[in-house]
Amino acid sequence: MKILQTEIAPKINSLFSVMERKESFFSAPLHVHPEYELVYIKESFGKRIVGNQIERFEAGDMVLIGPSLPHIWINDDSFINGQAGGARATSIVLYFHPQLFDSGLFDLPEAEHLKNLLRLSKLGISIKNETRDKVGEKVEKLLHAQGFQRILLLLEILHLLAESAELAQINATELLHYESKSEKDRLCEVYRFVHENFRSDIQLKDVAKLTNLTPQSFCRLFKKRNNLHFVEYLNQVRISNSCRLLLDSDWTISEIAYNCGYKTISNFNKLFKETTGLSPKRYREQAIVHVPLEEAS
Repeated sequence: MKILQTEIAPKINSLFSVMERKESFFSAPLHVHPEYELVYIKESFGKRIVGNQIERFEAGDMVLIGPSLPHIWINDDSFINGQAGGARATSIVLYFHPQLFDSGLFDLPEAEHLKNLLRLSKLGISIKNETRDKVGEKVEKLLHAQGFQRILLLLEILHLLAESAELAQINATELLHYESKSEKDRLCEVYRFVHENFRSDIQLKDVAKLTNLTPQSFCRLFKKRNNLHFVEYLNQVRISNSCRLLLDSDWTISEIAYNCGYKTISNFNKLFKETTGLSPKRYREQAIVHVPLEEAS
């Protein structure tokens, strides 16, 4: 899958930044970048994809995403269509580049817990309960902090996270950007196969063979592991890629539909609207104005 490659630090001329975003809806395509990213959702709801996991999000959702981990937020159609009482897609996003730690500070024994946190972030981390509330308060302060106080707050946030037991790993393994010969998860080849072949006609029987399971057993396993059916996951991958093409190419909607594995434009339009709440044409018209700064969210 051609996931949008971007980089935050050169655009803002800083290895560390925090910003608040208020949009009609989240519009960034599926993308990756070399920075760590802490995302705190203040308003809106929908689905987020981090790595291979598709989960619900709502106000208060907070995740830490490691470098090169694909991610996207997609608002529900009810939110986009104004059924949320005029709420906007509001978030606070904190970026910090790995080069911040090149000085050797994190090689000290006292910082080992921070290094472990950053390693875990490569899988995506969901932050829960009291930890989320405490980190949220510090992120809010960080928006207005100046000078060295910004660095202190960043270290306090990382320390809070590293010491917390209220973290949930989002992905079971590093799949989309890391190859490991020792990987034993039987779904790994499925994820790779889908992201490399989503443009083609993918048959359930062929995917099931990758796991040495019958189609019925494969479907049960996939649903248990991902909390959605395989066909839903395949559609999310295709729609995510079509969002990128709508923003970053001048292809016609028909060309995008066929390039993303849809046999008919009508089926593409139907599934796209069910996923994003907008028609492909409307999505391109509304989202394009947000792209320059919103390539990373």
